Amino acid sequence: MKSRRDVIYPRTVHWLRNSAWMLCALAFFSVSVSQTAQAGKDWYPVKVEVWKPPFNDLHQREQKIYTPLDRAQKKWRIRVFIPHLKDAYWLGVNYGLIREARRLGVSLAIYEAGGYDRLEVQRRQIEEVLSDKPDGLVIGAISLDGLNDIVKKSADKGIPVLDLINGISSPHISARVAVSFRDMGYRAGTYLRRLQEEKGKPMKVAWFPGPEGAGWVAAGDAGFRKAIGGGAIKIVDSQYGDTGSAVQARLVEAALGRYADDLDCIAGTAVTAEAAIKILRRRTLADRIKIISYYFSPGMQRGIRRGDILAAPSDLPVIQARIAVDVLVRILEKKDFDKHVAPRIVVVDRNNIRSWDSSTTLAPRGFRPIFSINE
Repeated sequence: MKSRRDVIYPRTVHWLRNSAWMLCALAFFSVSVSQTAQAGKDWYPVKVEVWKPPFNDLHQREQKIYTPLDRAQKKWRIRVFIPHLKDAYWLGVNYGLIREARRLGVSLAIYEAGGYDRLEVQRRQIEEVLSDKPDGLVIGAISLDGLNDIVKKSADKGIPVLDLINGISSPHISARVAVSFRDMGYRAGTYLRRLQEEKGKPMKVAWFPGPEGAGWVAAGDAGFRKAIGGGAIKIVDSQYGDTGSAVQARLVEAALGRYADDLDCIAGTAVTAEAAIKILRRRTLADRIKIISYYFSPGMQRGIRRGDILAAPSDLPVIQARIAVDVLVRILEKKDFDKHVAPRIVVVDRNNIRSWDSSTTLAPRGFRPIFSINE
């Protein structure tokens, strides 16, 4: 005769096994649903500004809601040129370009020049691609004026050029997807000025706008200076340089060597801000000298969360990249499009960083550059 234990034990094992399988199945289902929901998350509709007329500098803009096409009519051959992939800003652009090209079903290839000091490389890349007669070009320009002859050559061949983010002064571009970096600099400067007014005492700033000659840098510099002008904030040092971390670290070190005793804030690019965090800690100046950036990166997200960085405006580069691909497809398919459009700038600080949607700005963690799809 079987004992009570002999009778119950097999049933218990059977129940436990079934329960384990059920839990695994539920866990798998939950993860699958979560991943599907994330993968299927639409980036649109999105709030944008449309320049009326296009390219004006007078803040004549219209607020709109942007919705892209469902699908391209054919596999258009689009070629994209960006300055580099040294930092997370352009990695976010890379991600946005690739994702939108996949969604629309177009062929896309990305060429990066390697830095803002490599205009000749970017020129050569574009020249070589033009000989292959692509359907359209997207250019994140190294120089405001340095590609104008090539842009005209492309237009003469009937190949539309879309100006992405950095700015091209040529009248022959077909469209522009770019916020005003003057606004970006202005928003950062306004944030700093408000802080200075709250504290009620003068502030001395070291300012690092980025690589000289780039259109976005000149615009950001003008906006920042306008925002702090006429107040009690003084720029005691200002240096230009490539947005590589080594270059920006040298500039920050040099400024601190000259003005560390008087400085209240370091302001500049996201790369400047990230470099400054480490340098100020090492010099035991982090409690006294504040940091602000005039655009966003993963380093800004970490720095703001930890209190190392005051704030940073975001121009939503992932969204800009996606809009750029959609606008160029609209041009190729002779559909209505906005000639100058960009998402609205968001200033991120400790008050809103936990509620703000960072997927508009940053590539997902672990994303690596992709240079071509559907070739």
